[in-house]
Amino acid sequence: MSSAHTSFKTTPTNTTPANTAIAALSVSGLSYSLNHVSNPRKSDPQKNNPQNARPLLNDLSFELAAGCWMSIVGPNGAGKSSLLKALAGVIDVTGEIKILGQDRAQYSRKTLAQTLSYLEQSGSAPSLGDEILVADVVLLGRLPHQNWRATPSLADHLALERALRRTGAWEWRHRTLQELSGGERQRVLLARLLAVEAQVLLMDEPLLNLDPPHQADWVALVKELLSEGKTVISVLHDMTLALMADDMLILREGCMQHFGATSDAATGQALETVFEQRVQIHTVNNQRIALMR
Repeated sequence: MSSAHTSFKTTPTNTTPANTAIAALSVSGLSYSLNHVSNPRKSDPQKNNPQNARPLLNDLSFELAAGCWMSIVGPNGAGKSSLLKALAGVIDVTGEIKILGQDRAQYSRKTLAQTLSYLEQSGSAPSLGDEILVADVVLLGRLPHQNWRATPSLADHLALERALRRTGAWEWRHRTLQELSGGERQRVLLARLLAVEAQVLLMDEPLLNLDPPHQADWVALVKELLSEGKTVISVLHDMTLALMADDMLILREGCMQHFGATSDAATGQALETVFEQRVQIHTVNNQRIALMR
């Protein structure tokens, strides 16, 4: 297994400028609660009572312009992953979600899958099996563009190559997942996300298992995607990297504590508050950084 550092390639495939006249994502009154039912076959009025449900997301409302990068941050259990699942349609929620100006419910499943791509946390994503080839993993990202039981087209194979080259994983295309390290697997999953060639990309902890050089490559890749008019929404635990985004959504216990530009002083103050002053925001060489205390 090669240990050499290979930078993500950021050659653009689409130079469409960002259309800031339309919101990539508009959310209003989004809520989600979880009922704890130990045995769903038994009727328990108390456990099935909506009043006893535990709220994971509580009345969230925000709007993100097309061509922007939003980071989602907050303490453990704040609802960050639940929010991404809600946006992706993985869980049923109340409230309104519009994608590129259109109500998500009006999208067909196929069109939605072409428009919005989603990278789950590695620990919560369905297992792909260690014997599957890297190329086949990335081709899964092309399923929204294929007819039922159709074989991959030339366009699919070109998208596969573009995605793998952009994450520096092209040389592994004939290897199996079991031959890769955790960080290498994460780069393959990122390639699968890119292969969809969606306008809106949702990423839950995309930097998991990536070393610092490849984290820097990911930031460069995100900036390239933004230059192509894509919109990126990412859950991040590294606050300094999260502050590189255009906007930041701060959650705590399912509630929105703050939403605004990362350059705003109020955003830094809200970040320090939500982490109970255990994080301090400073500016070094015109870059905002977060330091633990």
